[in-house]
Amino acid sequence: MQPAAATLERSTDLATAVVTTMRQLGVMGLPRNYEIFYEALSGSNPALSLAVVALNNRPTQDELDAIGRKFFSQNHGQGIVEQARETLARELEDVASLLRSERSHIEKYGRILDETSDGLNSRSTISRELLQKIVGAISVATTSTIDHGRQVLSTLSDKSAELESVKSKLEEYKRLADTDPLTQIWNRRAFDKEIARIYNSSKGILFNALILADIDRFKDINDRFGHPVGDKIIQIIADIFQSNSHAGVFVARTGGEEFALIVEGASEDTTYQMAERIRALVEQTPFASPQTGTNYGTVTVSMGICMASEGDSPEDLYTKADRALYRSKVAGRNRVTRHSTMAGPSGKNWLLYKKE
Repeated sequence: MQPAAATLERSTDLATAVVTTMRQLGVMGLPRNYEIFYEALSGSNPALSLAVVALNNRPTQDELDAIGRKFFSQNHGQGIVEQARETLARELEDVASLLRSERSHIEKYGRILDETSDGLNSRSTISRELLQKIVGAISVATTSTIDHGRQVLSTLSDKSAELESVKSKLEEYKRLADTDPLTQIWNRRAFDKEIARIYNSSKGILFNALILADIDRFKDINDRFGHPVGDKIIQIIADIFQSNSHAGVFVARTGGEEFALIVEGASEDTTYQMAERIRALVEQTPFASPQTGTNYGTVTVSMGICMASEGDSPEDLYTKADRALYRSKVAGRNRVTRHSTMAGPSGKNWLLYKKE
């Protein structure tokens, strides 16, 4: 059997197992539920698999959605935001109610003091017994007001902790929304924001560079060995990019086998040397299965570099770096090309290498 055919058969068997398992557990056939069980049964995410195994025989939709939010936050972002909005609205109304209650209690205490003061001023003679009654009434009112204030303070402290928890969840969601779930580096959404930031100041334009990278012949890898192997190779290469970049370099996965690095505070020569070092490390890294020992052969990457000062905008910078990357591809792959070496006097000769 050919590798591609074997992969197709495995995918078909897995799909059948997913549908059967969901039916046995009484799980509704929603796309988000299918996503959970497909990942769990494929074994590509052990933590998710354990979470699914821990479910009851008849899991509720709320339980499944909780797993979805944890492991597929990029697909459940609206639910997280809506849940946070409802929590904030509820907590703010509770706080407002507490403050209204505290205001009412203080106003009542004020009226007691005013009435007591008026009573004292209207009397020409005051007995010891009357003073004792007045002191007792004021003491009770003061103690009640202090106790009520303490209760409000304690409740407000609890509300503050709950709101802080919501804030932490939103911050975590923001981080996950900007993170590529396969490689745990920045994703395209985060990259788009970061490259736009470069052109917010003249300093950003002068001291930033963009490196685009693409795994060579990646489709062949997927066709020969299957997508799980392809995903593992992407993870390894992402780790090489991340661990061998200078401190502060922004590393993102911008597409299937595509990566981008935004380098700040480095010259073109320094940026090129870093890219060349990473390219060589990828080429030298052995790619093999630790379980079967299958050798997947040498994997290489092609790269293109463009300095921010050569671009007129984020889009222009990306386009020129992409042209440099494409030049590396057509020149034989497994190499780094600078956009500056492609541009003639007009600075527009990179258009000669426009993709078909």
